[in-house]
Amino acid sequence: MASAAPWAVSTQTQVMVDTIVPGGFGNDHKRQDSDKPPESTLNSSEDGEIVYELARGFIQHSIKNANGEHVNPFDGPDDSMLDPQSEKFNYKTWIKNLVGIQSRDPDRYPARVAGISYKNLGAHGFGEATDYQKTFGNYPLEGIELINRMVGRRRQRKIQILKNFDGLIQSREMLVVLGRPGSGCSTLLKTISGETDGFFVDAKSQINYQGIPMETMHKDFRGECIYQAEVDVHFPQLTVGQTLEFAARARAPQNRIPGVTRDAYAKHMRDVIMAVFGLTHTLNTKVGNDFIRGVSGGERKRVSIAEAALGGSPLQCWDNSTRGLDSATALEFVKTLRLSTEMTGRSALRRTTDLFRKYPARQTTADFLTSLTSPAERAIRPGFEGKTPYTPDEFVSAWQNSDDRAQLLKEIDAFEREYPVGGDHLEKFKESRRAAQAGSQRVKSPYTLSVPMQIMLCVDRGFQRLRGDMSLFLSGILGQAGMALVIGSVFYNLENNTGALFSRGALLFMAILMAAFQSALEILTLYAQRPIVEKQSKYAFYHPFAEAVGKYLNNLYSIQLLTYVIASMACELPNKIGTTILFDLGLYFMTNLRRTPENFFVFFLFTFMCTLTMSMYFRSIAAFSRTLSQAMAPAAIFVLALVIYTGFAIPIRDMHPWFRWINYIDPVAYAFGALMINEFHDRQIPCTAYVPSQQVPGYENVAPDQRVCSTTGSAAGADFLDGDTYINVTYKYHHSHLWRNFGVIIAFMIFGCAIYLTATEYISAKKSKGEVLLFRRGRVPDLDPQPDEESNVEDRVNTETVLARQKTLPDAPASIQKQTAIFHWDEVNYDIKIKGEPRRLLDGIDGWVCPGTLTALMGVSGAGKTTLLDVLASRVTMGVVSGQMLVDGRERDSGFQRKTG
Repeated sequence: MASAAPWAVSTQTQVMVDTIVPGGFGNDHKRQDSDKPPESTLNSSEDGEIVYELARGFIQHSIKNANGEHVNPFDGPDDSMLDPQSEKFNYKTWIKNLVGIQSRDPDRYPARVAGISYKNLGAHGFGEATDYQKTFGNYPLEGIELINRMVGRRRQRKIQILKNFDGLIQSREMLVVLGRPGSGCSTLLKTISGETDGFFVDAKSQINYQGIPMETMHKDFRGECIYQAEVDVHFPQLTVGQTLEFAARARAPQNRIPGVTRDAYAKHMRDVIMAVFGLTHTLNTKVGNDFIRGVSGGERKRVSIAEAALGGSPLQCWDNSTRGLDSATALEFVKTLRLSTEMTGRSALRRTTDLFRKYPARQTTADFLTSLTSPAERAIRPGFEGKTPYTPDEFVSAWQNSDDRAQLLKEIDAFEREYPVGGDHLEKFKESRRAAQAGSQRVKSPYTLSVPMQIMLCVDRGFQRLRGDMSLFLSGILGQAGMALVIGSVFYNLENNTGALFSRGALLFMAILMAAFQSALEILTLYAQRPIVEKQSKYAFYHPFAEAVGKYLNNLYSIQLLTYVIASMACELPNKIGTTILFDLGLYFMTNLRRTPENFFVFFLFTFMCTLTMSMYFRSIAAFSRTLSQAMAPAAIFVLALVIYTGFAIPIRDMHPWFRWINYIDPVAYAFGALMINEFHDRQIPCTAYVPSQQVPGYENVAPDQRVCSTTGSAAGADFLDGDTYINVTYKYHHSHLWRNFGVIIAFMIFGCAIYLTATEYISAKKSKGEVLLFRRGRVPDLDPQPDEESNVEDRVNTETVLARQKTLPDAPASIQKQTAIFHWDEVNYDIKIKGEPRRLLDGIDGWVCPGTLTALMGVSGAGKTTLLDVLASRVTMGVVSGQMLVDGRERDSGFQRKTG
């Protein structure tokens, strides 16, 4: 399904998909006569006249001041129909006032419309119908098959998904696409919205976005044509209000009503859209996910819809947009889309009886829908057995020869003559986009905000995420502090003599490894947020690298020039600074390293910079990979190589020439060398053992100038070891390399950051593919032969009916023990606190469940169905639960939770 933002003055086309009936061919909806437009849509074809017609029609329903002018809806009186936080709020009045104000200056608020026509639209992919399960033993076969495909010995089978589709969707229209799973509904929506990753659009396909070429629409105007998937992905730590306010800020236009700031615009639009979609009560509730408790599934779906609506795209494709919504909410949702269409020249669609009345193009009965998904309900009227098409080819032939298709082609040709590709409408669209863009934004950019504004927006959101979930921050700091205590106790109060030389080297090696690899888990963090960043990038909210910058910015916040370069560090900085300080303080002073301010500062500086540099490397690996499994394998090898060639396990003098290059590109090696130089430079270390030893018989009276310290780098006759000589002879480190190493680490960090930003911007995560059958090894069955299209029609119908009726559930195993316990609950209450304010989620709930029965919980979205199930199953981890929950009249025992599904 599709929809546009309900507040911008621009026409919009909305496309919707419901997985109900099989996808057909062409545009399967009857268009009305062009001379008789539907009453619920605007009948003007001139973009410039839309706002004037709307203004003339809205005068009697809008609110005006004493001067007869429309009241600014962003600055309306409190507790009025223009106040979204008031119970009197009326969305229809609000949008009428907005249109009335904007109609006074059409040059400042140019219309932005986007219809679409397509002819011979086709899409195909390549793959296999079956596959084998990958294991450690057969995985090398994948490489052999890849080589065979590269040399042309084996080709993948071409799978045609869409074939010869024709359609026309005018601006201000709504179109529903119906089809059962696998029929290509989502593929059609993705093709229209440019989401073609994983399949290919046929070369003969002709797509016209009302005068805008397909390449231009999906490059320069990417945020004006979006695809809203049915899966909801959001940052779970953010509240609903923060999530929607971010979307409103990201698409806040430059040509706002005079006197309305960006902040005021974003907050007001957030409140309006939350009131429209019934989300006002969730303003301070976390969005949540499978691990963080938040809003209900239906409310989370409404958050996704509201986020897409706040984007204000003229052409939106919504895939199964009402999944998870109750019927009342779905109806209100569609009413809002219809109102948006009428008021601002947009379009939308969906629902059952009352819902389908919102669409002027077609009425579809429930019997028709179920007959297409259930062969057992498919009945042909007597006398029409030979006239009704059965096979796909018969349906195609019937459509190709129908009067409806002929009329559709005429309308498409008229549309293309009125809006030729690259014509005047393209320039009008560019002018409309330019009016909404920030002053410093380039014309061809699909984004509304400038790059600095995008970065600061992501920085603000990053700190909101940090405040929303402090568990990771606190666990990281406390964990590193605990590790410092453990390691410090092992090397506690090292002696200042040659007997502790190796221990000091091992301690510094452990310290730099802990600093370097504490960022390894950022690979998982990056993949957790990657789908969200990619979705919002396609909405043209911000560049993907802007989110990276926003996540890392504060690491070098004092360096103005690098504010937009050192990406992903802003919100990570408090965690990294806190963990580094606690770890270094505990470790450094417990182990008796050189206790001078300058030496501790150098130790802290290099461990901190090593943490930042390795963070960039791990993020680069994650950004270059398209799946988590692809990222973990090279990351493991990368870590192993860095550890081995740091310079401690294998000193530089002992490294094999073939692998010496690893040490050159190892930032941990440079940091370790700097720590060794910092610890041993300009230091005289007393000797504890000599050669020959005075404890050996015959050498008791050996002269001091006749013995030497038993440590590498010692001088004959000296009773101490020079620290510079020791690290030079043992590790080939020189004091002159200290700040050289610092510069090299900085260069590595900048290089890794550049790679990370580039990969983030241009490499997307691997998209999901169609499902294939997997079989046990050696048990691939023969594929069913294709049915004979010339077989008897009646036999085909009867066979399908019999097969449908034979699909019965197997008998239950006789070994299952019969349950007789009755579970009932009385006056169950559940109270929690949100931002210090008490809130009751369950209030006096009674009920029971008897053995052998199935009880269904029914209620509107957000009523508390999932919350009640969690409370009854003892799975809530916060809040206060009161009331009685009894099993056969007795309190639940400790094993109740384990036995409850």
